[in-house]
Amino acid sequence: MNRKVDGAHAGRGVHKAAVEGLARRIVGGAYSEGDTLDQPALMAELHISQAVLREAIEVLTGKGLLGARQKRGTHVRPRDDWNLLDTDVLRWKLAVGVSNDFFADLLELRRSIEPAAASLAAVHRTDEDLAALDAALAAMRAGWNDAVLAVRADASFHTALLTASHNRFFAQLRRVIIPVLIERDRRVHLAGTTEDPVDVHAAVFERVRDQDVDGAYMATLELLDMAMRHHP
Repeated sequence: MNRKVDGAHAGRGVHKAAVEGLARRIVGGAYSEGDTLDQPALMAELHISQAVLREAIEVLTGKGLLGARQKRGTHVRPRDDWNLLDTDVLRWKLAVGVSNDFFADLLELRRSIEPAAASLAAVHRTDEDLAALDAALAAMRAGWNDAVLAVRADASFHTALLTASHNRFFAQLRRVIIPVLIERDRRVHLAGTTEDPVDVHAAVFERVRDQDVDGAYMATLELLDMAMRHHP
């Protein structure tokens, strides 16, 4: 039985490595949009069988990176077709590096989502939600001069804010917003910041705690205005 389990585990490992290896080649630019995959060459490069490569292609087709047409074979789809709401695709994009306009797009998304989430949080927040927000705020106060701690605290605060909305779709958007926010915060801290963000985060927390729906909305907009001023 153990041999079967170990074999299954090894199989999953090979499959995952194949997906990762192929995805990083595509996202990293080894293949351009419209290029047809050289499957024999990929099998040799990745040291995988045709069956494993076929499974990897199926996964990446589902994520929008690949497509297939008769007489053309498996090819790389346009980047605009890639599913950036997929956490793997987003992770691969961030791993190879993204341009500043990528962060600008995230900020536009956040301005559409987070103020509304804060308003909902002011209505629906629980004691557990307030504790999570307060803990993240305390961590931000304690560690803002430490880039690693500051990035972690900011991510925790915005995760807690989205969760406190008690809207399942807003809460799920943390999977998109938070990874990009973390990378954006790292760049901002490397460049150095001139404004202390603790007070504007505290204002959001206070409005949510006090169940001030409009105030929570406006305080979050002010927080995002600060983020815009420190665009990487």
